[in-house]
Amino acid sequence: MVASAAVAGVSLTAHQRNILAGVNAGASSLSFVGSGFIVLCYLLFKELRKFSFKLVFYLALSDMLCSFFSIVGDPSKGFFCSAQGYSTHFFCVASFLWTTTIAFTLHRTVVKHKTDVEEFEAMFHLYVWGTSLAMTVIRSFGNDHRHLSAWCWTQSGLAGKAIHLLTFYMPLWGAILYNGFTYFQVIRMLNNATRMAVGMSGQPYASDARDNMRALNRWGYYPLILIGSWAFGTINRIHDFFEPNHKIFWLSFLDVGMASLMGLFNSIAYGLNSSVRRAICERVDKFNHNDVMGVGQGKEKERI
Repeated sequence: MVASAAVAGVSLTAHQRNILAGVNAGASSLSFVGSGFIVLCYLLFKELRKFSFKLVFYLALSDMLCSFFSIVGDPSKGFFCSAQGYSTHFFCVASFLWTTTIAFTLHRTVVKHKTDVEEFEAMFHLYVWGTSLAMTVIRSFGNDHRHLSAWCWTQSGLAGKAIHLLTFYMPLWGAILYNGFTYFQVIRMLNNATRMAVGMSGQPYASDARDNMRALNRWGYYPLILIGSWAFGTINRIHDFFEPNHKIFWLSFLDVGMASLMGLFNSIAYGLNSSVRRAICERVDKFNHNDVMGVGQGKEKERI
């Protein structure tokens, strides 16, 4: 869906479209592997199956499926063409909507001091999957999926482009604004708490507070992931809306590359946290320990 929008238009040559197709396949593959790794960790490590990481799992699953349908490429005309276009749209929308549920959970826990976030799981699913489905259905009105290079693309003039902006980029930037505002409040409150800890507690407590603040400050980068992934795509869509017959290749290149890497960025920022690293290290240490014990027992048997 993203890459197809970037290559739509008559001003790009066949060679340029092939380059964009390669960029999309490579970047989407990295996102697929990154998000798939987080999904695998969640399924393998029982200690990670807490509510907070469960939301990360749903985010990674959406990213993985979004990347998969982006990689599919050239599904031929007809039903498979439509399935590729709609599936990619559905799961990409679901991806950035899951980030808002993570931001909501963090805000409710840290700022409002509520412990009832697990009760919102059913509502989160209804919100994410329901909104994604609604945006995908609305996108289908008056649109005709056509085969373009390695993707399927909805092309119906200004109306189709307006619907694309309405059903994807409007909720996207709504999510970006919500996440930015939420994380700003969380970080501001934690900054205040840290300053109080430094002023009132002894040096050991102050050091712990600063260490915690450094760990929590990375949340400020979460909204930047969506901005970095979709800023070029947004500019490209707006430019295409007003200049449909004049594609800018370098802008399309950045559009495809950055958007296709969203799953990889999310998997690194949200998924590779201290809990995941600890679980992996524990499994590696256990595996190495078993190997050492096995070798030792083998040598003991040989001596006997």
